[in-house]
Amino acid sequence: MKYVVALLLAAVLAPAHAAVDWDTALNGEQRSAENKARDSFRHPRETLEFFGIKKGMTVVELSPGGGWYTEVLAPLVTGNGQLYAAHFGLNASSNAYFRNALGGFLQKLATNNDLYGPVQVTQLAPPAETTVAPVGSADLIVAFRNIHSWLRMGSLDGTLAAAFTALKPGGVFGVVQHRAPSGEDVEAMARTGYVTEAYVIAAAEKAGFKLDARSEINANPRDTADHPNGVWSLPPALRDDDENRAKFEAIGESDRMTLRFIKPE
Repeated sequence: MKYVVALLLAAVLAPAHAAVDWDTALNGEQRSAENKARDSFRHPRETLEFFGIKKGMTVVELSPGGGWYTEVLAPLVTGNGQLYAAHFGLNASSNAYFRNALGGFLQKLATNNDLYGPVQVTQLAPPAETTVAPVGSADLIVAFRNIHSWLRMGSLDGTLAAAFTALKPGGVFGVVQHRAPSGEDVEAMARTGYVTEAYVIAAAEKAGFKLDARSEINANPRDTADHPNGVWSLPPALRDDDENRAKFEAIGESDRMTLRFIKPE
């Protein structure tokens, strides 16, 4: 009898632990129609499920930018886990762009205190500020399309080290990044925003991570990755002239690798 009761309890409790609020995350009022329209390129549910997101997790989003993914992550984590958003450091640089970007993100969080109030904003600006979450506290750390930025700023190694320190043993580090053809040199990667899978994997392994799985969830075979303004020729930036706009809109957003790493136990 005790065995039967234990099985019934397990059946009840396990789904509750795994359930997350995908309806609010993808269709809630916190998301604009413009942001929802990009789901066809960014595949947020499929991507986060590949990374293994579950109810009750401590999640860290590295360099969240304007908060496109924060809008999705917050409903999945708020009230049943903890979300850290590791943004630019206020005191790490006099660069106005960094401060303006952080200010805009904080203003976004202020628009919905119930949803974003519990989000903990931390500072990520190696080498001065690298505590993205308490040591060994994170179940999942995610990085969306910003490896090239850290490469360009010379902060890639420091950022990956910060992620490794914050992650629990056995925790997941999930990466989505614009994908360059094999053999591209580092200077070109920093300039164009496209990075080779081999480079990302080598950098992550150098930091101590182990590659666990790859996915083509965010692949786009129409993207040749050889555009005049790099990845910014494509949507949503569309930095090229109007003459080529239709061509780049037809390609869509960039071809992207999706990699799942783990911190060895």
